[in-house]
Amino acid sequence: MTTQAPTWPDDIFRVLKDAGVRQVCYVPDAGHTRLIKACLADNAMRAVVLTSEQEGVALLSGAWLGGDRGVLLMQSSGVGNCINMLSIIQECRFPLLTIVTMRGEWGEFNPWQVPMGQGTAAALENAGVIVQHVDDAARIGETVHAAAALAFNSYRAVAVLIGQRVIGFKDWRR
Repeated sequence: MTTQAPTWPDDIFRVLKDAGVRQVCYVPDAGHTRLIKACLADNAMRAVVLTSEQEGVALLSGAWLGGDRGVLLMQSSGVGNCINMLSIIQECRFPLLTIVTMRGEWGEFNPWQVPMGQGTAAALENAGVIVQHVDDAARIGETVHAAAALAFNSYRAVAVLIGQRVIGFKDWRR
């Protein structure tokens, strides 16, 4: 059996390029690896590695003030780190586009990932973020496109949650 690499990271990259995204910040994450590598290879994008996800909210606020569009890439476990910083987005009406790879859902092996994975959407919504969850790899590109348009045209925070069914899960028994 041949395993083909997923194309949804390439779909997201094309959408980000079409949306004029120039700054990409991220905490390294296996689910975003292919997308991060594409952003790092693109000379028109500035990819910035973070020590913690909340730094990305501040970085992208500054990017917006400087005339750049950006995106924050993170895993669901990092959402909790951002909650307090999201107040700057609400109060100042900066757009924020974030793409979150989910953990703690379908087939999760690590019990420590379950609480935040199960609470990610509610935590973001309670912080005023519009959440769009996608479990179908074929719909990720259009979902990110719609989220980018909503974020950048309405000056709102929008998160696309990419379900663990799409990312896959680790089986450490093998």
